[in-house]
Amino acid sequence: MALQLTQTGRVYITVLGSRNLYSVSTDALADRSLDEREVGNTVIDEGDRGGASDGLESDAAGYIYSTNYEHNAILRRGADRKWETVIHHPCLLWPDTLSVAADGYLYVTANQLHRQARFHKGQDLRRKPYALFRVRIDAQPILLR
Repeated sequence: MALQLTQTGRVYITVLGSRNLYSVSTDALADRSLDEREVGNTVIDEGDRGGASDGLESDAAGYIYSTNYEHNAILRRGADRKWETVIHHPCLLWPDTLSVAADGYLYVTANQLHRQARFHKGQDLRRKPYALFRVRIDAQPILLR
């Protein structure tokens, strides 16, 4: 499961291997007087993300970023709730961890998970050097106090 806190008052959640995005109220999560059912009532199905992923990230402007290992891509969702492709590249093999940095770039690893030996009868198909990619998004990270 991947979690991402945003400035919208919601935590965004995706189940690994799922194509759907969900959100839950941060106020409900913090309210210890609510039981699980009451917190669960604040969950919203945010819809399909266009592919399965391992990673979520958000920026100070409220965009949500999602890896998309099925398409070697990073997608972004804006306030209009529509997904757009930030980057798609054949070398972006199983994009995973995302980070919006203060330099205006989005950083992402390509972990080549699908090339591990356990998926190929013991043969490790991963190729070095392993890569950390960056793409200019002209956005800023959410700074925690």
